[in-house]
Amino acid sequence: MAETLKQYDAVIATCKELFTNKMKDYGSAWRILRLTSLTDQIFIKAQRIRGLQQNAEQKVDEDEASEFIGIINYSIMALIQLQKGIVEQPDLSLDEAVKLYDEQVAITRQLMINKNHDYGEAWRDMRVSSLTDLILQKLLRVKQIENNKGKTLVSEGIDANYQDMINYSVFAMIHLEAQTNN
Repeated sequence: MAETLKQYDAVIATCKELFTNKMKDYGSAWRILRLTSLTDQIFIKAQRIRGLQQNAEQKVDEDEASEFIGIINYSIMALIQLQKGIVEQPDLSLDEAVKLYDEQVAITRQLMINKNHDYGEAWRDMRVSSLTDLILQKLLRVKQIENNKGKTLVSEGIDANYQDMINYSVFAMIHLEAQTNN
């Protein structure tokens, strides 16, 4: 588990660096996005990853890793939106946004620790393509919950699905890094 935490933190550090740099470039313009828009952005990224995994030819010079980073960052933005609500104008400073980012990562990281304890790090035996499919499944669930105006009868809420997408994406990034190093 110590190795997983080290790898997890390294992936998140890469994602956070991009988030921070984009905050410096654009401010918190993302704060105006409704959850449905964030879900659709994540869906586009997941579909692109699946396409990269299935297609022999690639016409855009971005790899799976950059798309998984996008899924992680958009999912964290969605969790912040769930917590703070949507606004009409950007309202967060860089420091405030990074603090909220870190809070959501801490909650999601703890969820990963708890699930890894119970599942025995089963993700290590999974393929990146399976993790991609699970992310797409979670996205379809989120879309259905959104269409139901957030109501569920027996299922976990939208936040748990975003957290799972973050964790699956981190696991995929760890696998991709291992493939690069082998």
